[in-house]
Amino acid sequence: MSSALLRVYGRKNSVNVQKVLWCCAELALPFERMDRGGEFGGTATPEYRTMNPTGRIPTIDDNGFILWESNTIVRYLAARHGMGRLCPRDDQARASAERWMDWQLAHLWPALLPAFMGLVRTPEEKRNHEVIRTAVQQAAEQFSLLDAHLRKNNYANGAEFSMADIPLGAVAHRWYALDIKRPELNAVSAWFQRLKQRPGFVQHVDLPLS
Repeated sequence: MSSALLRVYGRKNSVNVQKVLWCCAELALPFERMDRGGEFGGTATPEYRTMNPTGRIPTIDDNGFILWESNTIVRYLAARHGMGRLCPRDDQARASAERWMDWQLAHLWPALLPAFMGLVRTPEEKRNHEVIRTAVQQAAEQFSLLDAHLRKNNYANGAEFSMADIPLGAVAHRWYALDIKRPELNAVSAWFQRLKQRPGFVQHVDLPLS
């Protein structure tokens, strides 16, 4: 193994790890993924906590440079290896992309997360269906906001795919894969179909929920 090979720590079914793996695929960036978190454990060890004191995933080791927080990792890799492509070169265009990435963290995923946890990670007999219904409604409101934006744009940051679409697309996969009633959001649906044509999405995100 080359010492310069990017290492990604985290299980492949994690929404946050999938963002990083999809970003690597878009950049044709070779990496080695090492299972951590969930059933694999390993995030509470002193070695891992030295890299990532939060004990969460993903964490990357880029030839000695350690970084955690999934959207920050996507920004870093996109700027380092995809400036002018995944990462907009223009300051305002880049800020616009980062705005949607922050919105995913602050609003979209927190809205959907209780439904995901309730339907995927909780046994049926222990599910709180009122919490799930509320989460689906709140997520629908957030996706409606995105839908209004995508009526005028093919992608989150305009005409071209960018780093902004990666975290949004990883959450959208879960939105469409859950067994829930969703409103018809034609612009989000069309955008999601475009994402599903991308090999990196197919390989690293379009997987069964677990």
